[in-house]
Amino acid sequence: MENLIFIISLICCVACSDKNCDNTAISDETAISDEPFRPAYHFTPPKNWCNDPNGMVYYAGEYHLFYQYNPQGTKWGNMSWGHAVSVDLTTWQHMPVALFPDKLGDIFSGSAVVDENNTAGFQTGNEKTLLAFYTYNKNGQTQALAYSTDKGRNWTKYSQNPVLRPEGNKPDFRDPKVLWYAPENKWIMALAAGNVIEFYSSTNAKKWKYESRFGAEYGNHDGIWECPDLFQIGEKWILLVNNSRNGDNSGSATQYFVGNFDGKTFTSESPQQGQPAHWLDYGKDHYAMVTWANAPNNRKIGLAWMSNWEYANETPTKHFRSAMSVPRELTLIRENGKYLLKNEPVREMENLRGEKTTFSSIEISGNGTVKDLPVSGLYEILIDMEKQTAQQFGFKLKNSKTEEVTVLFDFQNNIFSINRTKSGIVNFSERFPATTIAPLAVKNEYQLRVLVDKCSIEAFLDGGEMSMTNLVFPNEPYNTIEFFGKNGKYTINNFAIIKLQ
Repeated sequence: MENLIFIISLICCVACSDKNCDNTAISDETAISDEPFRPAYHFTPPKNWCNDPNGMVYYAGEYHLFYQYNPQGTKWGNMSWGHAVSVDLTTWQHMPVALFPDKLGDIFSGSAVVDENNTAGFQTGNEKTLLAFYTYNKNGQTQALAYSTDKGRNWTKYSQNPVLRPEGNKPDFRDPKVLWYAPENKWIMALAAGNVIEFYSSTNAKKWKYESRFGAEYGNHDGIWECPDLFQIGEKWILLVNNSRNGDNSGSATQYFVGNFDGKTFTSESPQQGQPAHWLDYGKDHYAMVTWANAPNNRKIGLAWMSNWEYANETPTKHFRSAMSVPRELTLIRENGKYLLKNEPVREMENLRGEKTTFSSIEISGNGTVKDLPVSGLYEILIDMEKQTAQQFGFKLKNSKTEEVTVLFDFQNNIFSINRTKSGIVNFSERFPATTIAPLAVKNEYQLRVLVDKCSIEAFLDGGEMSMTNLVFPNEPYNTIEFFGKNGKYTINNFAIIKLQ
């Protein structure tokens, strides 16, 4: 089967007019080894382009990750579904491409579920059927269905696709997220339709009925809405919506709404338009976040594409483009009368931890406190800080080539920021050099966790109450950390550097 898929891929490349067919002949081994910016513990394809995570479903002890994939080059095009599986969310086994384009169009984003009750009628043995829902893109957008009866190894497209067409003129009608709504024994599909989310229902996953729409008066509408996700935490329902071209820090971003869903209508408790949107991550490089269906113990585990449409096609990698964020656990808390969706690395990430170096209490006033970091550039930083009198405090990750990333707590303006304007290679796009900012709750103490990989920095404040994800492309790893304070002092009560495998 793998050989057949490889032959099909080569035939498609010969016939294709895409100018980005520059990478097919490179072996996976060469693509992996000859790549200074390839992440060590973030998911990437062996080679070529990837973007949105798709079809994320857990079944029979495996987390399935499908993703938007170009099997013919390192830039966007020829959209297919790449595929990988993991038993622990940290190590991934690459699988053959699951879905290729056909006469109905390219294979855009979507979701997957376990058909526990065989509602679609595809089950042939004891193994439950996996259903995948995706968008066809060709002279418009329609929704389609594929199924697998062998634990996701082989996929068959439904013979009567598409299963849902738009009514009227809807140039954007895409990214179906499907879930089982147990109170009424039916499937629910959340679908992005321009600047709103539409909801459809079905009892057999094949014939769909319109139910309602949400969003015209809510949230940020500067870019089109994409890649929705609808799920429940406790008694509340969460609707994730990804903005293609905007966000507080400009570019692609994920917003969310907290409310209720009755099987037909989503009702938001979040502010209407004119109020600040709820952003899940405040960095430049966190987009298309969706969650795994059927995850064990009702866990809500999400994954995002770690890039930005402002420059995704131009990042300075050789044989691949784009990675995923680390998998993140989503939890809902209520703070100051409002709901807050937290996201932090899944606990499985701790299995990657190696040697740990800890430091005793450090009092910072001005510049100059410097500590060494692992020269591999793969590490985690844990910092517990006490504000005291400082109006600003933070640190810089630096290397010997005078490249640096500045992490800043600014109490004059009540913001947290990461500045990557001097982080390394930044000239491939005028939109890449940037300082990303997030609102900062005024407290006396903060806990900060930072994950650093070959080309990324992910920061999590106070257990994921705020997160910030940014790509960086240093010419050598950041191997020192320099603390600074302005207009006063602060104390680091606990500080640890942990090597990551």
